[in-house]
Amino acid sequence: MIREGWIYAAAAAAVGVALAWAAGWPWAWPLFVLAAFFLWFFRNPRRLPPTDPTLVVSPADGKVTSVETLAPPAAGQAGYAHRISIFLSIFDVHVNRAPASGEIAELRYRRGRFLNAMDPASARENEQNYVALDSPQGRIAFVQIAGLLARRIVFWPKLGERVERGQLVGLIKFGSRVDVFLPAAAELMVRRGERVQGGRSPLARLPVLAAAPGAPAPPQHASI
Repeated sequence: MIREGWIYAAAAAAVGVALAWAAGWPWAWPLFVLAAFFLWFFRNPRRLPPTDPTLVVSPADGKVTSVETLAPPAAGQAGYAHRISIFLSIFDVHVNRAPASGEIAELRYRRGRFLNAMDPASARENEQNYVALDSPQGRIAFVQIAGLLARRIVFWPKLGERVERGQLVGLIKFGSRVDVFLPAAAELMVRRGERVQGGRSPLARLPVLAAAPGAPAPPQHASI
């Protein structure tokens, strides 16, 4: 359970107690049901990442809705070659985890709309938070994208901090989407329609580089 779950649940329960005192228990029980829902929704199950250091894991629980090969970037500009989109329904675990170990190289938050996260336009128009990691496998990025019900994106690490693969890094509240961007060397391991678990399910195999990772720019439609 993460802290937000206790806060939301305590607030709902407190209002329920006050309403029970003022109007009777029959009026208060929906608030106690809501408090129980918050405790369930903000759950944080223990996840152990695979031992193979070349595997990039899913940053979120959910369903893979798209596995794309991206158009080549402008001449002379490095970029990402693959995008994997993961949709989180309201029934999925909503905490997010680092897909690889590395240093937070970029953090860019952008306000936006709250379209259905299944809508391809949500990647361009919705509230989102772009995170790039400089890892031993090169630069890997993921984007937290708010959905129809989501109204807040949370990300805890700061720019320049190091995170470990599978580490808890944030959450998106109440329905959302996470896009993962990978370089051309990635060997994709998931298909559209598969379900994945954050911090555990491999998305791709990516060899460890002998030299320091480069710094590809995010594709235009994911820039924020």
